Amino acid sequence: MSQGPRSGLYAVSSALLAMSRHLEVRDVLKTIVASARELLDARYAALGVPDDHGGFAQFVVDGVSDAQWKAIGPLPRQHGILAAMLHEARPERLADVRKDPRFEGWPAAHPDMSDFLGLPIRDGDEVIGALFLANKNRTKENQKDCSASDGGCGFTEDDQELLTILAQHAAIALTNARLYERSRELTIAEERSRLAHELHDAVSQKLFSLRLTAQAAAALVDRDPARAKGELHQVAMLAAEATEELRAAVIELRPAALDEDGLVATLRTQIQVLDRAHSARVTFTGHGVRALPAAQEEAVLRVAQEALHNALRHSGAGRVDVTLEKRGTGTVLRVSDDGSGFEPTAIRAAGRHLGLVSMRDRSSGVGGTLSVESAPGKGTTIEMEVPGG
Repeated sequence: MSQGPRSGLYAVSSALLAMSRHLEVRDVLKTIVASARELLDARYAALGVPDDHGGFAQFVVDGVSDAQWKAIGPLPRQHGILAAMLHEARPERLADVRKDPRFEGWPAAHPDMSDFLGLPIRDGDEVIGALFLANKNRTKENQKDCSASDGGCGFTEDDQELLTILAQHAAIALTNARLYERSRELTIAEERSRLAHELHDAVSQKLFSLRLTAQAAAALVDRDPARAKGELHQVAMLAAEATEELRAAVIELRPAALDEDGLVATLRTQIQVLDRAHSARVTFTGHGVRALPAAQEEAVLRVAQEALHNALRHSGAGRVDVTLEKRGTGTVLRVSDDGSGFEPTAIRAAGRHLGLVSMRDRSSGVGGTLSVESAPGKGTTIEMEVPGG
């Protein structure tokens, strides 16, 4: 086996254990890439998950800085060596990838690579990813053993065998992570369906009764005012019951993490997940905020989620900063991005598109205010202030 700093059975075992600890697909991909690079003592490693349109649904790298990765630009297409691994489903081990006839170059900011080892990740007959490494690290000791006849100090057959073992287990870890995420999505969908049925059975029936009772009161108001008054009392009672049913449903829809962890911890966790899942840098800072009433905490969380969605999906931002801090007698949420921004004079149209109306409604509904600052090319800052905290 390759004699890197962490070679042998212990290194393989450590890599497999690391993969088994994660359930989120993005975390599994990152662990596979980092484990492969460390295991084979390579400078660069990457893993691409193909989509159905000739590109990659996900592409994770290790050994490249965030700044360099952003400078490289869009994700690669399925071409050259990557296409060979995905479409022909066979390993590729090259002394110098740049000399291969299938090599099609790379962007200006891309690191220079020479020796190359790539393997498809397969789930049965399906290729679900491509794992590859480049630039085997060279030490003074293995430099002495290099010769032009064997292609220099690149990856060996033993390295390929080791990576094959890792790729086989990576396929299992990735498939399990996908099944976990799918199971979670189905659970959420089932819970929404259950709540919809409960709302239909409880609230809808009460509203129907309320409507009939109100119609009866209207019919009696002239010929039998006393009975009409009794019917109106019944309307009030039914309306109160419907309100309670709706309030119970809303409480059930409140994110469980808020009740268990509080607003600050919930925001921090969600933003850490977004930071891992997106190429943009997403940060969170919390300063001296105590617990808020339940309705305010949920409103702040929902506004933060909407603002983050806008920044990450629509603005093209490279960085999004979220802060939650005490200001005077209130608490302020601020979500700032360096994205494309928009023209404030077009706020009415932008409000519909970006959910600003919904965010303002949530803010005012808990006694708060919402402000939006933006300009074309200057990013956007959304600030929500609520009393208390």
